[in-house]
Amino acid sequence: MRIGDFLKRSQQQLVTCGPDDSLETAAKLLDTFGIGAMPVRDAEKRMVGIVSERDLVRCFANQGFHFLNIRVRDAMTAKVISCTPDDSMQAAQTLMRKNHIRHLPVVEDGNVVGMLSIRDTLAIRLEESEFEINVLRDVVTVGRSLR
Repeated sequence: MRIGDFLKRSQQQLVTCGPDDSLETAAKLLDTFGIGAMPVRDAEKRMVGIVSERDLVRCFANQGFHFLNIRVRDAMTAKVISCTPDDSMQAAQTLMRKNHIRHLPVVEDGNVVGMLSIRDTLAIRLEESEFEINVLRDVVTVGRSLR
């Protein structure tokens, strides 16, 4: 399945924050929307990074309770690995595994259009595998009935 097809099917709401937002704001957004990461976009809506639960934990481990006063720009991951809507779920899963990441922004023409999690890729790959199993089962059943 193409990632663009998955995004249309899931009707995902893109949640973002800004680099000048506090980590407290970022943490509240992650919690409110039940997500593990979100793109960080500047005033012109360009993605300048990604902030994840892992970034928050790392910052908390280094800063203690003062981390709530830190800005997203100081905790985010600035070197962002992304995919496009035309990529396959398998390609996205491979990219995540290769780079040891669990969230992948989907970028089209320089704009973030969605987010993909490893859970999304696993669910779709499982769905595809189950479909293939059912098709193979039908082929075997038809083959047996022709004997």
